[in-house]
Amino acid sequence: MSSEAPAPAGVAGSRVEHRQRSGGLSIPRALDGVVTAVLGLDDRPQARAQFRIAPAEATTVSFTPVALGQLYEFPAGTDGTGQTVAVIELGGGFAQSDLDAYFGPLGVGSPSVTAVGVDGAANQPGGDPSGADGEVLLDIEVIGALAPKADIVVYFAPNTDAGFVDAIAAAAHATPTPTAMSISWGQSEDQWTTQARAALDDALVDAAALGVTVTAASGDNGSTDGATDGKQHVDFPASSPHLLACGGTSIQATAGAISSETVWNNGAGRGATGGGISDTFAAPTWQTSAGVPPTGEQSGRGVPDVAGNADPATGYEVLVDGKRSVIGGTSAVAPLWAALAARLSQSLGAPVGLLGPRLYPSGRRFATSPPATTAPFGRAPDGTPAPVSARRTARRSWQPCAGERCRAAFVQRRLSGVTGSGR
Repeated sequence: MSSEAPAPAGVAGSRVEHRQRSGGLSIPRALDGVVTAVLGLDDRPQARAQFRIAPAEATTVSFTPVALGQLYEFPAGTDGTGQTVAVIELGGGFAQSDLDAYFGPLGVGSPSVTAVGVDGAANQPGGDPSGADGEVLLDIEVIGALAPKADIVVYFAPNTDAGFVDAIAAAAHATPTPTAMSISWGQSEDQWTTQARAALDDALVDAAALGVTVTAASGDNGSTDGATDGKQHVDFPASSPHLLACGGTSIQATAGAISSETVWNNGAGRGATGGGISDTFAAPTWQTSAGVPPTGEQSGRGVPDVAGNADPATGYEVLVDGKRSVIGGTSAVAPLWAALAARLSQSLGAPVGLLGPRLYPSGRRFATSPPATTAPFGRAPDGTPAPVSARRTARRSWQPCAGERCRAAFVQRRLSGVTGSGR
């Protein structure tokens, strides 16, 4: 049959031919509990990229990834040496000529970028900067600019539930094991079958057990995740407790420092960070003291965990299919945090692994977004700068907006003394 493929906001989805099964599935009784999912019978497009291209008239300021790394205080003296960062892509591609033209003027050198095909997919740039190429180049350029000495391995898979699962599994079990894995594709939890969602989460469990820091975009369509049923939804795989869910902010900088950072919310239809409480996954133990409100009879997984610049109006300067533009969205935050994980791992001399349990303070509540005032992140309600300790204690309960601000110095301090994880 034919249907419209999910697409980034503001981009018309193309119609694709695909199989779509009907009815239930059955397996021999002897395989009950052995077979956990049957994927591939249905190959409809499963996920959408989480990026937004800023119209020229809407851009107030833009940043190179290098500049954002400086603003967010990425560890000095690190560049990703000795680390591997995997990137999951469900379409599109890149040309080496784009990478050479982009990284040359940045002065960081050209990173090593390798493409790996999964389930018959391949690096196939489509020549459309507003399509999947935009996601691919955004991911590579953010990681390559912030961790230029890391090896970047891009896994291209079909945009199906089976392709998504297989790409994550292939990346997690690769040799060498990646330090970090960036995922900027997703879809509302309720748009996944139960078996596909479980199979993908199993692959994320494997990645966490291997010490891989998996980062995932939380979505660009606010608390509904683009659904039209009037209900609140979170995006999967960002809602999995086995990865770091990445939300979005809007930043302003003065004299080489962040002067304002607020939750990204440009209003209905214009983009906002995804976030909320999972209907599928229970709150992990490391989130139970964060003040995530219960939904029904259980406390659900709160999304996101962390955040970084995502507003297209303060977005990332990129080059896609020979065209320079400014792109935002939580798609940019997942590779931002993946690059940070690589540099933190280099600095600490060991992979940092699943970051959630290490970032959430235990035994007290804290908020993952600004308090209900007009004050931006890191400042008291009267506008005066607040010390790091005040940034944590002034916010009393978790809020589903933007997670921890991506201040790398704080993350490094929290991780210091932790020397390894599972690998």
